[in-house]
Parts: sequence; structure tokens; C-alpha cells
Amino acid sequence: MIEDALRHHQAGRLAEAEAIYRQILAVNACDPDCLHLLGMIELQRGNHELAVSMIRQAIANMPDEAAYHSNLGIIFQTQGKLDEAAACFEHALGLNPGWAEVHINLGNILQLQGRLDEAAACQQRALILKPECAEAHSNLGNIRQAERKLPEAVALFEQALALRPNYVDAHNNLGTALLEQDKIDEAVAHFERALALMPDFAVAHNNLGCALARLDQSEEAKAHYELAVILKPDYANPHHNLGNILVEEGKFDEAMVHFDRAIALKPDYAEAHLNRTAIKSFQPDDDDLAALEALTCKNDLPEDTALCVHFALAKALDDVGDYVRAFEHLCQGNALKRRQIDYDETSELNLFQRIAAVFDSSLIDRLQGLGDPSPIPIFVLGMPRSGTTLIEQILASHPQIHAAGELTILEKMEANGELNSEDPPLPYPESVPVLDGAGLRRLGRSYLSRLPNVANGDVRIVNKLPGNFLRVGLIRLILPNAKIIHVTRHPLDTCLSCFSKLFTSGLYFSYDLAELGRYYRAYIELMAHWRSILSPGAMLEVVYEDVVDDLEGQSRRLIDYCGLPWDNRCLSFHKTSRRVKTASSFQIHQPLFRSSLQRWRHYEVGLGPALDELRSILPDLQTSRTDRSNY
Repeated sequence: MIEDALRHHQAGRLAEAEAIYRQILAVNACDPDCLHLLGMIELQRGNHELAVSMIRQAIANMPDEAAYHSNLGIIFQTQGKLDEAAACFEHALGLNPGWAEVHINLGNILQLQGRLDEAAACQQRALILKPECAEAHSNLGNIRQAERKLPEAVALFEQALALRPNYVDAHNNLGTALLEQDKIDEAVAHFERALALMPDFAVAHNNLGCALARLDQSEEAKAHYELAVILKPDYANPHHNLGNILVEEGKFDEAMVHFDRAIALKPDYAEAHLNRTAIKSFQPDDDDLAALEALTCKNDLPEDTALCVHFALAKALDDVGDYVRAFEHLCQGNALKRRQIDYDETSELNLFQRIAAVFDSSLIDRLQGLGDPSPIPIFVLGMPRSGTTLIEQILASHPQIHAAGELTILEKMEANGELNSEDPPLPYPESVPVLDGAGLRRLGRSYLSRLPNVANGDVRIVNKLPGNFLRVGLIRLILPNAKIIHVTRHPLDTCLSCFSKLFTSGLYFSYDLAELGRYYRAYIELMAHWRSILSPGAMLEVVYEDVVDDLEGQSRRLIDYCGLPWDNRCLSFHKTSRRVKTASSFQIHQPLFRSSLQRWRHYEVGLGPALDELRSILPDLQTSRTDRSNY
């Protein structure tokens, strides 16, 4: 009779199986196998508490059956009761130490609890018992990825796929690891393979959306996020990602709906809290402010979560005028981020000195005018958070200018060794003096070939990568007719704005005020060097505060410098519809406001470490307060 019940059970005919199990229990109410199997039926039906009750009865009648303890652990795992699940799996392994699948399940629980070393040991034990287990390889890969050991994680996912080529989870996991390594095309291929095998895999749709967004295929990314939401309505991540896409599009009300939904589904979703703060103005009695306050009081927040919450709460407290507490949270968030990154300040600042040494007036005199003569490129550069996005938006509002965003073309040319033909290639800037006219023209043409294709009416293309201030001399040599616009802002407003932001990547100098001050000082010195060796008019200097005070005058100056006729649409820049992927996307869709001017004065006492570094080159930079006791 039990065999008939098992056949029904395995075929998914649960009602028929249950009827037979209950017939057996009518004769022997303590039959542990039937109690256990009835519990598994209730688990399949989603009746978790009843399933627990049935399996506990089975254990009471046969306490040494490992399978009962293991399946009870699976139920607790489904309920999110991780401690109870771990105890059940450990009990099962005490009864049957050689059961590889239970080692795998226990490892998964331990990973969810953040006990990565113990989790790895469980997966490794499973692989000793069952070396060809693709699941254990993949799970161990997840642990190595969580430990930021990406090459090892990739190797483990690849081993899992060698053992099971159609392993959907391993394709998805490998895609996420490759994405973290910036191997975006390879990541896309694995996400697409996962979806070919399982078209309704919501997680893979979300991850593919993330990869496509990194490739600037925003519409395609948006479609995958939307599909993920349809397939799994309680999945917070695609709501958050949709919110980010909509912010880039300037659709802030729609973005807020998705951020709110993501947080409702996952109240401790720190990234969603942080990104929502960028488009929200907080009030003192705001429930969202209270929620952020409550999150910071939790002692068990993972570090990545905690630093996002600190940055988010700092912005909210700034909105309500609580500047002392805002600065406290900024310092905590920046300190957490600084611990996570490997910033070689000595090497970074040495690069500035090397550039100034290589690009002397004799080099400029020898090579100037030899590059590609195209007038198409415009470069908007300066320190991050200095107003470069505003200037780009004003330019983008002109019908003959296309704003291409932050293009890393020159960075990639440097990284690929394209700046010279030496073997081995010389690094930048030492690679530049060996160039001749043909080499300069080759590099200019290479840059132009990588610009986006634009409409026929556009005759200028803007690259707004602030860090191109390191390459002013190179730009002048390979593209002598390019327009270079250098944007400046009050040094302390710039430094505070940098310190206030958790950047998606790079800008490692910004998470410590003293390091930030030294970087800014090196930037000021390098820009002074460019002015000293380049001819007058090689750059247009634009001051952010002047633009705020005289939008029309400064805008006309910009357009005239670009050699184009004036267009009044430049004054309505906030109405220009385009995708903006920087931290200023919300601000540039608003009319000009003055609240960002002199913002540093709310924090000037706390900014002392940066100010101390800047005074040596900016002696006129005066502040009014000396008491730092509150910071």
C-alpha cells in the first residue's frame, strides 16, 4: 500500500497519496513514514505549520531517522527560520555524516547567516563526499563571490557548468560574477543562456537588465526589469532598478513609486533608501526619515547596508536642517566605505606630478597642431561635483549639440596601450613624447570613431567625464580643434558635495576629508600647469556660481565658445529631455536654484581636515568658525 502512495506522491497526485497515508495511519496512528510523508504533502501545499507538526510527530516516533530532521530543516528554511533550520541539518548530519546534500543545505543556511567560513567548509565537505556535485561547486562559488574572491568564484561556476551544462542557477551566478569584473558581454551571454533554459526566471531577467544598463542599453534593460516584476511581484530588486532608470529619464514621480514599492517589500533595502533620498525632500515629521533613523539603530546591519543607510540619513537630515547629525552620519558612512577600498594615494598623486613633468612647454610646442583637426568634440571637465552636469545640460539644450555623457574613451585607449606602439607599451603620460604627427592623428581618429552616431543636425558631441582634466594636454595634441570647458566651483562646496555622495565606482579619494583635500590641491596645481603651457583660449573657464548668478550671460558665452549660433532653449535647460546617469540627474531637471551655493558653511567646522590641506594653495579661503567640538 505504501508503494502505491509513493507512486501517487511522486506523480504529484497529492490527494490520492494523502488518502492512502491516512488509511495506513487509521491502522497504525504512529507510523513515522506516513506522518513524515503527510508533512511533505503539507509542505508542497504551503501549509508550513501543519507540515512541521506532522514531521515532529514522525520524529517523536523515530528520532534517529536523518531524513525527518533534514526535511524539517527544509521547512524552517522556507519559513526563514534560519537558526532552527541549521539545528535540524546539524542533527541530521550527526545521524548521517556522509549525506552530501545535507552538508549543502547547511552551508546555504550558514551563508545566509553571514558565517562564510563555516558555509564554505560545508560545501567543501559535500565535494569530498560527492566530487561531481555541480550544486556544491556553484554554492561554493557564491561564497567566494561574497568574499570578493571573484576569479575563484568564476572558476567554481565554470566547473559547475562543466559538470552540468544546463544548470540554470550556475549560468546566472557566473553572469553576476563576470558583471562584477566588468566582463559585461560575457555576463550577458550567461544571463541569456539562463533565460533560454528558463524563460520565467525573474532573477536572471533582473540581472540581465543590470548588465544591459551598464552597456547603456537602457530601454532593453527596462524591459527586463518590468518582466521581472510581472513574473515575481514581490521581488524588490527590479523595482529599485526601474526606479534608477526612471530617474535617469527625469521621470521622478514614477521612480518614486518603484522605490517606495521596493522598500515596502524589503524595508531594510538600503540602496533603495539611498537612491530615493536623491529625489525626495524630507520634512521633520517624515515617516521615511523615521524609518532611516530606525535602520541606523540596528546592530546587525551588514557593512554595505550600513554605509548606504548613513549616506541616506545624512541627506535626509540635511534637508531638515540638522547639519551636526547629518555630518556625523556622513563621517560614519565615509569611514565604512574607506575601509572597503584600496586607495593608493601616493600613486594617485604621483600621477599628477608625472603628467606635469611630461607635458612641458617644449612638448606642446613640438607636437601642437598635428592631431586630427575635427571640431566635433567638446570636453567638459573639472573636479567631480563641480557643476559639470549643469554645463553639459545647458549645452545639450542646443539643437546642434549632442551630450554623450561620461565617455571613458580616453581611459580605455590608455588601458589598452593604444597611445603608442612601444613594446611593451609605455604608460600614460610617458607614452606621449614618443608620438609623432601620424600617431597623434591616429589617436584623434580613434577617439572620433568611438563617439556615438548622432542625428544629422548635431555638429558637436560633448564628453562630460570630469576626470579628463588629467588629459587636457593629450586632448589638445590629438584633437587640436576640440573645445575644452573647465568648470570650477567653490573648493569647499565641491569637497563637501564629493564627501556627501556614495559613488557607484571609483573616486576613491573622496571618502576621507584629508585625502580629498590633498587630491583637490593636486587638481588645482595641475590645472595651473595646463594654463601655463597652453595658449590663451585653449580652455574656457566657467565658474558654477557665475552661471547661477547670470545664466543667460554664461550660457551665451558657452555657445559662442563652441562656435554655434545662440538658441534660447539653452535657458530652459531643465526642460530638455534626455537620459542623465550622474548623481546630478535630479538637479539638472529643475530650474536653477541658489540653495547649493555656500552649502559648505553649514559644515565648515567639520571640513577642517580638507580645509587644512587647501589653505597652502588657496590662502584667501577663509572660514569663520574654529570650534570643532561638535564634529
